Amino acid sequence: MRPCSVFALSLLLGACAPAAEEGEARSGGDTTVFDITRNAYGLSARNLTFDERSTFLVGNSFFNDNWVTAPASTTSRDGLGPVFNARSCSGCHDRDGRGRPPEGDEEMLSMLLRVSIPGEGPQGGPAPVPGYGLQLQPRAIRDVSPEVRTRVAWETVEGAYADGEPYALRRPIIHIEEAAFGPLPDALLVSPRVAPPVYGLGLLEAIPEETLLALADPDDADGDGVSGRVNRVWDAARGEAVLGRFGWKANEPNLSQQNQGAFLGDIGVTSPLFPDPECADGQAACAAAPSGGEPELTPDIVAFVDFYVSTLAVPARRDVEDPSVLRGKALFLAAGCGGCHVPRLETGDHPIEALAHQTIRPFTDLLLHDMGEGLADGRPDFEASGTEWRTPPLWGIGLLPVVNGHTLLLHDGRARGFAEAVLWHGGEAEAARESFRAMSADERADLVRFLESL
Repeated sequence: MRPCSVFALSLLLGACAPAAEEGEARSGGDTTVFDITRNAYGLSARNLTFDERSTFLVGNSFFNDNWVTAPASTTSRDGLGPVFNARSCSGCHDRDGRGRPPEGDEEMLSMLLRVSIPGEGPQGGPAPVPGYGLQLQPRAIRDVSPEVRTRVAWETVEGAYADGEPYALRRPIIHIEEAAFGPLPDALLVSPRVAPPVYGLGLLEAIPEETLLALADPDDADGDGVSGRVNRVWDAARGEAVLGRFGWKANEPNLSQQNQGAFLGDIGVTSPLFPDPECADGQAACAAAPSGGEPELTPDIVAFVDFYVSTLAVPARRDVEDPSVLRGKALFLAAGCGGCHVPRLETGDHPIEALAHQTIRPFTDLLLHDMGEGLADGRPDFEASGTEWRTPPLWGIGLLPVVNGHTLLLHDGRARGFAEAVLWHGGEAEAARESFRAMSADERADLVRFLESL
């Protein structure tokens, strides 16, 4: 949808009062949970069977419990590290929600640094950094050296709305110190990323591939300025390149690979899909550290965690009939935001029956979009360029302050709320950003109010 002028937008809003759609509050279809407490992101799909809820609870325990150094009496949870970012999945995804950058002198916990060097790595992915791999690890078990220390500083970027009201954005400056395994290369590519929320992922996995391909418009054939495209990534189980749909750059093909990759990359726990420890060349103490099993994550544990992550419910929307929310929805769509943040999709077949054939409202197309130099990390990931990011789902985002106690948005948490997040949009989203910047203060407030209802 092409963005409207402010004048045309005013005519649109004056011509007909927007109305809520039938079922609009049920963001996750029959899986939707009606909860507005701190637990809103951590509940199971409402349409699971009794036995499935039991499986969900077992998966929840493996997602939330800390892993310990091997050998230990807790044999199902030993094998932490040797180098790692967190001790559990929930260490990054607190209450199954969104991470944040560190504050003050805090160390990174729910934020990490993906790294690579120019060129192409195995299976067409990023090229690993000699001595460090594809992710910097600031923590390690006893007798093993952490790879680096990291900290974040902030640079102010000033601007103003069309009505003259000023605003100040912030851009992260990443400092990497105490590199333990040799100097980092001058051509180092660094991408800071906060942990995304994990609810609703099974529904996203259930969206048919043909739906995403139909949404893609890599050559902008319709001339609307939006040219979303799929990423083609390596599926380790199938041994071939497939469509990617998870991760900040759609660099993971399915939830099981994403989960097992996170266990290895973030916690240092091996799995059936990734059986080798995360020790880069030259890290002798890391390579010699004791193992918690071969692999440390058994197939049964993988199945429990996969089920848990697949069936975390999406919270229902609030205030869908509020006049301010309805005006904000109309402004959101008229500005062209729905071109990438697609409001409504249908799931197809899925092994978990509760997720199949649901009408969902995720506000994403799961495609890559060029977001401009302002948000660029300069780090390609398979077919995703250094300026491209996958459209993040917006469902449930209005409960972020309740669940996680902050409103820090975008891939690196730079945006301190919805308005700043919109103002960082560039590239394919520049026209939508400029529509927002040209709105009156009341219109901007209504659009933000709509986002808070999601």
